[in-house]
This record gives sequence, structure tokens and C-alpha cells, in this order.
Amino acid sequence: MRQLARYLSTDFLVICLMTVLVFTFVMCIGVVIRAIDYASLGISGGFIGKLFLYNIPYMLSFTIPMGVLTGVLLLFGRLSFDGELTAMKACGLNLWQVVSPIIILAGIASLLCVYINAYVSPLCKHLTRQLMAEVGVKEPMKFIEPGRLIREFPGLLLVVGDRDGSRVEDIVVYELDDSGNPTRNVRAGYGDIDVDEEARVMMIDLYEVFIDQRDGGKGNAKSHYINAEFYPVRLDYSRFNNKRITKKPSDMTLMELMTGIKDVHLNYPGITDEEVLTKARTRMIIEVNKRMALSMSCFGFALLGVPLGMRSRRKESSLGIGVALLLVFMFYLFIIIADSLVGSPQYHPGLITWIPVFGSQLAGFVMIRRIR
Repeated sequence: MRQLARYLSTDFLVICLMTVLVFTFVMCIGVVIRAIDYASLGISGGFIGKLFLYNIPYMLSFTIPMGVLTGVLLLFGRLSFDGELTAMKACGLNLWQVVSPIIILAGIASLLCVYINAYVSPLCKHLTRQLMAEVGVKEPMKFIEPGRLIREFPGLLLVVGDRDGSRVEDIVVYELDDSGNPTRNVRAGYGDIDVDEEARVMMIDLYEVFIDQRDGGKGNAKSHYINAEFYPVRLDYSRFNNKRITKKPSDMTLMELMTGIKDVHLNYPGITDEEVLTKARTRMIIEVNKRMALSMSCFGFALLGVPLGMRSRRKESSLGIGVALLLVFMFYLFIIIADSLVGSPQYHPGLITWIPVFGSQLAGFVMIRRIR
């Protein structure tokens, strides 16, 4: 039994490693294109190398589950095609004894993904953004990031719901006094960004504006509400590259996210709008569940891949990779659905990310029992 476990584990690890390398290489193409763009701007090779390395943990968080699923499909497809599974059963082994070494390795892969998703990947993503800020703002609009509290500009706090090129939507702007207290809250349906590179200034022309003007000091401020068709916001980024970039949910470690969920004001100080705070908390809840579900998908993919590989009765790698890509696409579809429901916390979008995980585990258990 020990020799059989070593035989299966070795084959699985080789296939899994090769698949992870291939998928990671494919995902690196986008980073390579960005690196070429930065090189054309005269940015140093050291910066480009760091940018490339900092993106690898994020890629591994996706490619490791894909590699596990593909490895299981190809391994058990080959074992079934060559009649090795029939020989193992003839020797008195049941299917769970054959599968157990692969399930254990898939569990180890899940733990590795937990570590990557909880700490390494968000840390590297934040270092990437910090690195780009330190080099200089070549494309300042990239720092107007949806879902992040933007507080790098003096006297202003911004939250942007979505951005497509120079068009932003669902914008909230807080104008602050010298003490950091909000004096005016500006909400807008959409806006257009115009960059003056020579003056190092961004102008955001806001439309469909609702203004909450506050008069008086903190504690006895009175609000006056104004509707406007147009409202300009001026963002000076002349010293932006010298400031430390604040973290958005995807840049936070797991512990930082859990702390932020308990007290959302820690990451969004000075904001009193309950709708904005609710969205921020929901976004962090989705991020936590997404990372954990993505990590645990290794275990679910392994259980589901065993019966699917056996039923295919083929050893062609193209079929296994095709099935793996289809299943992974279905898995990530639920993540996209959860992200789209960030404004509807009543639907508990964080739990949606677990549907394919538990679904694949349940389907795998049922199918393996039937095969037995």
C-alpha cells in the first residue's frame, strides 16, 4: 500500500506541477505586456522585475486549484484507460484507499493556498501598488480605484463605485476642514476625469450631484441639501508619488480584513454615511469568503476530479485540461456574481462563493460512492 501511495502521489505531483507552471506562464502574458509598456517609458529593469515577481503569488492562488483539478483528471483518466484501477480492485483495494493519497495532497494544497491568499498575495499586491507610486505616477487615473477609500489628496476623501477608463460612477467625495472633519459630502451618479500632466492635476467633472453642506462645528453642525447638475473636483497629485498608498480590501491580509469587518471605521475614518460603510463591510466580507473558498476549492476539485477522470476513460491531456477549464470557469462565475452583489448585503453575497465548493465536494462524494 505504501508503494502504491508513493506511485500515485509522484505521478499526481508531476502532472500538477507541470500544469501549474503552464497555467502560470499563460497568466504571466498580461504582466509581460505591462512590463513592455513600462520598459518603453524608460522605467528600470529592477522595477519591472519586482513587478513581475509581486504578481506571481496572486497567479498561484488561481493556478494551484486549476493544477490540482487537471492533475486528478489526467491521473485517474490514465489509470482507468490503462486498466490499472481494475488491477487495484482485483488486489482487494477499494476506491477510497486508492484515492486517499491524492485527497491528502489536495488538502495540503488547500492549506498552501490559504497561506498565499491570507498573507502573501495581498502583501505582494500592496507592494506592487506602492512600488508604482514610488517610481512616479505615469498614469494617475490608475490610482482612482473602485472600492478603495482614496485619502492621498489633501482635504479630500473619495470613494468610487466603478471606473471604466476616464468615466467613474457612484462617486462619494468628502471635503474636509483643517481638523479632518467633513464639511461637505458630495454624491454623484457619474463623472469624467481629465488629467493635466503638466500641472499634475486631475479634474473630475461630477454629474447628477447631491450635496450635503454642513455648517457649524463638530457636534452641532447643520446640514443643507443641494441638488446640482454639475460639480467639479480638483485633485492635486504633484506629491502623490511620495505618499503611502492606503490599502483596499484586496490588499489586506486576512487578519486586517477580519479587524475591518468588526470595526469598519478603522479603514474608513471620518465617514459617517451608513450606505458607504455597509458597502465597504460587505466588500470585505466577500473578499474573506472568496479567498477561503478559492483555497478550499483544491479539496473539492480533487473529489470531483476522481470520478470525472475515471468516467472519461482517456489519457489525453487536452481533454483533461478542457474539462478543468470548464469547471474552473463555473467556479469563478459564482465569484463574479458575489462581487456584483456588493450593494445588496441582504442576499449574503459572501456565502455565494461557497456554493461551487460544497457542490463539488458533495457531487464528488456521491459519484465516488456510486462507482464503488
